[in-house]
Amino acid sequence: MKKEFNLLKSLILLLILLDVVIWYFILFPKSLSDFELYFLKVGQGDASMALLTDENHTGFIKVLIDGGPANGNLALNLEKILGSDRYIDLVFISHPQTDHFGGLIEIFKNYRIGGVFYNGEISSDSSWKALESLINIKKIPKIAILRDEMVNYGFNTIKALNSANFGPNTNNSALVLLLNSNGIKTLFTGDIDAATEVLISKSEDIGADILKVSHHGSKYSSDLDFLKKVNPKVSVIEVGKNSYGHPAKEVLDKLNLISSKIFNTYDQGLIKIIREGNDLKVFSYPNP
Repeated sequence: MKKEFNLLKSLILLLILLDVVIWYFILFPKSLSDFELYFLKVGQGDASMALLTDENHTGFIKVLIDGGPANGNLALNLEKILGSDRYIDLVFISHPQTDHFGGLIEIFKNYRIGGVFYNGEISSDSSWKALESLINIKKIPKIAILRDEMVNYGFNTIKALNSANFGPNTNNSALVLLLNSNGIKTLFTGDIDAATEVLISKSEDIGADILKVSHHGSKYSSDLDFLKKVNPKVSVIEVGKNSYGHPAKEVLDKLNLISSKIFNTYDQGLIKIIREGNDLKVFSYPNP
């Protein structure tokens, strides 16, 4: 009797496991795309992951840009994307505010990290100190990337257009990163305001296919001339429930004016963008 019960228990567990695996592939089917970009559902904060083809086309380079707040369920998002894989090649931290790095503490405890890039700023916040302690304990290489410096990885480049040496405060010294993945360009703008957007656009080629909209869609960001120069096909606002009025109607109106397709992580949830031929395809998962 006990043997039969154990057999039945094992069968039930196997069926549950198969169900989880099936639903994983329904939600996140493996495509033939050499480029997958995810904007994660982490509440009021930024977190994005790019899966980029390596030189031999044998796998993906995993790049995480920011980690959202501590309560943003970053780990759940990553499990949906990476499954049981617990290695991330590169992590970029745009600036030391908790809605951009708080969720990384749990991830750094449980994942192997190849290297960390940040804007050169530090913080006296206890969460930042906890993150720095983990980086030191695990001996993860940490590099301050400055404006105009570039990371080359396979067929991909990530160029810093802004860093702590170019901006009067923490928001405006956030990393601005231009990812070029074999011709598909994505601009990540951190929390910079309109004045900093204009400064960058005067000295840089900022044209991109995909835009991570500045500062969660704040009315103080998204200068119209800046948006026209970026001219994104797709614009994504990383935002959660908030009392700041994000995303502002003015920002949405400007994005509509330049005919960009608009998505946000509060309404659409986790957003996935892939390359299919010469086109970009966008998928959204409200409950990742």
